[in-house]
Amino acid sequence: SSHRMGCQRTDCIEKPLSNLFEKFGRIVGTYPVWFFVITLIVSGILGGGFYFLKDREDNDIERQFTPRSGPSKIARAFVKENFPNDDAEFSSQRLYEEGNYASIIVVSNDKSNILCTEHLKNIIKVNNKVKDISVDVDQRELRFNHLCAKTNGHCVSNEILEMIDFNASRIEQTNITFPLYTHKSRQIFLGSAIGGVQVNVKSEVKSAKAVKLFYFLESHTTRAEAWLKEFQRILSDERDNGNITVFYYTSQSKQEEIEKHTTDGIPLFSATYALAIAFSVISCLRLDNVRNKVWVAAIGVLSAGLAVLSSFGLMFYIGIPFVITVANCPFLILGIGVDDMFIMVSNWQQTNVKDPVEKRMAHTYKEAAMSITITTLTDVLGFYIGLTSDFLSVQYFCLYTSTAIIFCYIYNVTFFGAFLALNGRRERSNRHWLTCIKIPSENPKECSNGYSMCCVGGNYDKATGTEKEQPINHFFKKYYGPFLTKPWTKVIVIFIYAGYLAASIYGCFQIQQGIDLRDLAADDSYVIPYYNNDRQYFSTYGPNVMVIVSEKFPYWDKNKRSELHSCMDDFKKLQFITDDLYTSWLDYYEGYAQSTHLNIDDEIVFSANLFLFLNLYPDFKQDVNFTSNVIHASRFFIQTVHIVNASMEIEMVNSLKETAEGCSVVPLMVYHPAFIYYDQYAVIVSGTLQNIGVTTAVMLIIALLLIPNPLCSLWVTFSIVSVIVGVTGFMALWDVNLDSISMIILVVCIGFTVDFSAHISYAFVSCKKSSVNERVVDALFTLGYPIVQGASSTILGVVVLAASKNHIFRTFFKIMCLVMLFGLIHGITFLPVFLTLFTSNSEKQKGDLKKDFKSGVVPQMKLDKKCVACDKVFVTDNFCNDKHTICTQKTHICVLQNKNNLSHAIWATDPDCP
Repeated sequence: SSHRMGCQRTDCIEKPLSNLFEKFGRIVGTYPVWFFVITLIVSGILGGGFYFLKDREDNDIERQFTPRSGPSKIARAFVKENFPNDDAEFSSQRLYEEGNYASIIVVSNDKSNILCTEHLKNIIKVNNKVKDISVDVDQRELRFNHLCAKTNGHCVSNEILEMIDFNASRIEQTNITFPLYTHKSRQIFLGSAIGGVQVNVKSEVKSAKAVKLFYFLESHTTRAEAWLKEFQRILSDERDNGNITVFYYTSQSKQEEIEKHTTDGIPLFSATYALAIAFSVISCLRLDNVRNKVWVAAIGVLSAGLAVLSSFGLMFYIGIPFVITVANCPFLILGIGVDDMFIMVSNWQQTNVKDPVEKRMAHTYKEAAMSITITTLTDVLGFYIGLTSDFLSVQYFCLYTSTAIIFCYIYNVTFFGAFLALNGRRERSNRHWLTCIKIPSENPKECSNGYSMCCVGGNYDKATGTEKEQPINHFFKKYYGPFLTKPWTKVIVIFIYAGYLAASIYGCFQIQQGIDLRDLAADDSYVIPYYNNDRQYFSTYGPNVMVIVSEKFPYWDKNKRSELHSCMDDFKKLQFITDDLYTSWLDYYEGYAQSTHLNIDDEIVFSANLFLFLNLYPDFKQDVNFTSNVIHASRFFIQTVHIVNASMEIEMVNSLKETAEGCSVVPLMVYHPAFIYYDQYAVIVSGTLQNIGVTTAVMLIIALLLIPNPLCSLWVTFSIVSVIVGVTGFMALWDVNLDSISMIILVVCIGFTVDFSAHISYAFVSCKKSSVNERVVDALFTLGYPIVQGASSTILGVVVLAASKNHIFRTFFKIMCLVMLFGLIHGITFLPVFLTLFTSNSEKQKGDLKKDFKSGVVPQMKLDKKCVACDKVFVTDNFCNDKHTICTQKTHICVLQNKNNLSHAIWATDPDCP
């Protein structure tokens, strides 16, 4: 059979691998019980790792879903060191992390003006209810006023309620200006307190749609956490309150929501499992009572299940954190495992029924070795490349999945192989699939057809000694292949492909990046309506960003100071910065110096008076790191506006960083706690492109090593690029963001595409028929069904996730679905058509035939249409690289001896055979 591979083939890898597998298959066939039992015991031991599941769960959003080496983490460390939070003087805009808080958004049910007496009465009621929430910590009853963040010894309160002195009817007499309102000679910023505001010419509020209240807590976590839990519990009963609706949120919500749903996949997994078993059983059903492969199918799925059990158990023992993204992995493994099982079963069916089991096993393994090894290698490598990712959640997903695929491979050749052998022993002694009782292989003459339905079995193809062909394979040969190779079909396919490409490229330009934090919560979570209302009413004013002067700087030098001012003006000129909401201790200090007639252009005067000034204005004291008479660092605040979506966030962060770098007089940094999450935008596109590039290169090398036909490798690369463009484009059109999760699945997508396209193009290249159309039909006949089976089993593996209420799971389903669908269409439609168009018909084979035979034999064959198989043995057909064709057309086979005494089978009805 080395002929079969074609002359352009180097056997340096394939041959030793096949021989190794052949030996191994024989061993498994000889001692199946041992392999079966030992694998079960091993997976039982490893499965014990699930005991540690709860300890290994780790969904810390910042740790798992933001880049490890993000620049904002460095900025945060700097802020923390230079401007520590002052517990006595709390200021929410000056926090370097999110802080502990609870928040409420109130809207009126009829969307009317929320700032009217009736609604405000209800709001004040809710506010009092929140202030009365108490928790018991260490035998002490703690209320909000014990735990709140304080300024001047008082709780930080909500200015919108303070300025009407908590008396709803006063709203009618108050003229509120927006966004700045002067209350008791101090300016209050209302941009984050009232939303959906309409103002008149004098910028006085006419009406507003929503009110937002904040309750900031001290930074001692356990006491605050207890209070926030209680806050959630009380407010969950508080949704409808007369004619207002209350939406609530706490600083812990994001974290709690994602932790609630890590194990949501478990019920879905059992459904998937049932589906996979059903699918495999149906596709392995045989009407023949002996040849029926129901149990084989069930054990194949079980083998994939054990692989998940063992690999996860092993990871839990080692102590690898379990992130919510990993919960997607079992669904994928089930698809891959079932796929490998189909390859094994189809190779088993091509072995000779009369051979002893050990021999059949050796043969099965020898044939399957290459296929499963290529697919496992490409998939595992795809995941290992993901280990270089900047996101920990991605690294863990890749670690779990690649380990599981390796286990899947091992269990497939040990556990499943052993069962295949046991099943072979049952078939050999012609026993019934269910009862294991020996049954006759031919229907006795005197019995009815009903008897033969349930009690006869063990039939096989007499001509070739193998099991009977599956009718579906004929579909590809008789209908699909010829249909695909018609000229007009090719034209249609090319048009479809052009449309596909156009839509994909259009989609690629529509793609949104970044993980939206609300996507980490489930659809029915209380967080979602809060986020939606927040975005709808309060997105006018975005984050209040710090601009930090990160080195010592001569603030007293007039020229240097004006250069610094011009740097700050550059920030104010940006389109998403509003210049009237700029907070600067330096501006205030200059004003203070003017009013007290100080000359602050003198270093000694500047430093001496700064101390007095900062004590007068305790807020600014937190903005200047003024120790031992030197200003080590200081910060200013700029207010962003209209940051409504991820692309605005990206633009904002990039422009701010560019502006900061553009300031030549002193190094500046920009920071806001939300920037920690925005860091992902910087790495996601470059990371994805890099991953895809590296993976494609690695796959190409594998393809070249295992399929050493340069043309073939080119087609494989073409398919990879085409599928990735398609998946990315359609992903955007199906509103999936490019985030850390979808980034990985794109890489995996490469592995799957290789599986599809490599097999088809390899079969095409190595087929010996002369016309390209026939070679395509031939390749489809051999591989069409296994490819369709593989794709559908993987789609079935993830289809259950579509029903999940969790965004992460649904995203996974959408992308896997696209990958499989496009991979399949490329494998059985686009690629075959392109292969026929871009390859020329080869003439040389016809010459080979004539040379091979004694003259005179060949011509007379042409007349002999009734040529019958002269021999019951299976004959390799060196010209077609295709065993199946011979088996099915058994009435049209002749075996001829040529002068080298090699047997050749030739179809008399084949137009190519002379």
